[in-house]
Amino acid sequence: MRGAVLYGPRDVRFEERGAPTIIKPTDAIIRISATCVCGSDLWPYRGISPVPQPTPMGHEYCGIVEEVGSAVTAVKPGQFVIGSFFASDNTCPNCQVGYQSSCQHKELVGTAQAPLLRVPLADGTLVPTPGVPSDDMVPSLLALSDVMGTGWFAAHAANVMPGKTVVVVGDGAVGLLGVLSAKQMGAQRIIAMSRNESRQKLARDFGASDIVTERGDDGVARIKELTSGIGADSVLECVGTQESMMQAIRSTRPGGSVGYVGVPHGVELTGEELFFTHVRLHGGPAPVRRFLPELIELVWNRKINPGKVFDLTLPLDRVAEGYRAMDERRAIKTLLCP
Repeated sequence: MRGAVLYGPRDVRFEERGAPTIIKPTDAIIRISATCVCGSDLWPYRGISPVPQPTPMGHEYCGIVEEVGSAVTAVKPGQFVIGSFFASDNTCPNCQVGYQSSCQHKELVGTAQAPLLRVPLADGTLVPTPGVPSDDMVPSLLALSDVMGTGWFAAHAANVMPGKTVVVVGDGAVGLLGVLSAKQMGAQRIIAMSRNESRQKLARDFGASDIVTERGDDGVARIKELTSGIGADSVLECVGTQESMMQAIRSTRPGGSVGYVGVPHGVELTGEELFFTHVRLHGGPAPVRRFLPELIELVWNRKINPGKVFDLTLPLDRVAEGYRAMDERRAIKTLLCP
């Protein structure tokens, strides 16, 4: 088969790769219905995270089970399934408390920009939908594999509650779906921080009540102005830079919470500053598997439509174009169809 391989900065190729096979009895092979480019893929694409050798890409996926190993009992061929970017057994102590992305036996699923995908620990990782979905529902189901689950975790980690004020730092796919998550969780006021007109519009569609275009200290000052000098109850940090993290912490009221899900690059925090903020911090790689059953139900019943975050759709063999569009911020998120 052919799949996406990253050779170095801004060098994505669609080339021949070996088709996956069952290696362990706990494996499953799925035929990809849709995959996509993630904002976190842009870190190695831009050369910020080094790639020491040609690396198959892609960690967001949904599709039809083609084959299962002899030990797999929870899914079967013909089912439409969704899984997380970390395979997990869903039975270890960390999984049992809802942190499957810290599973003691976790494996990264990182070769999904291809027609076929091997998923380890299939019983603990893959969640079937009630049936095979209609084509128009597939983008929203795909979003659950990472960005919607990550936005949901950001809101959960930030302790978003009905009637509260929420700020979302970051207007990429995760940030925008953080807005949608906060709205679904009942937040009364959602302030999205964005300078991009199309992303601002989608943020409003997802439930943002206010847009703040300022960044850094000016952004913090604007948040304080909008909240009578207090700050927000919950802040979702969905970028991963020093500026975005400090903007998030300083925009939070004493006793409030920051949920951080942006993969950190160069973020350093001083104990003294944290000590005097009285702000709670919680985050990390989203335990998407914990939320999949609930999120699948919401999408299946058409209560949410996170697939709106895909604003560019390309055939899989044009994957390099999809990376370029996101790198240049011409697209929020690229959907790839095998």
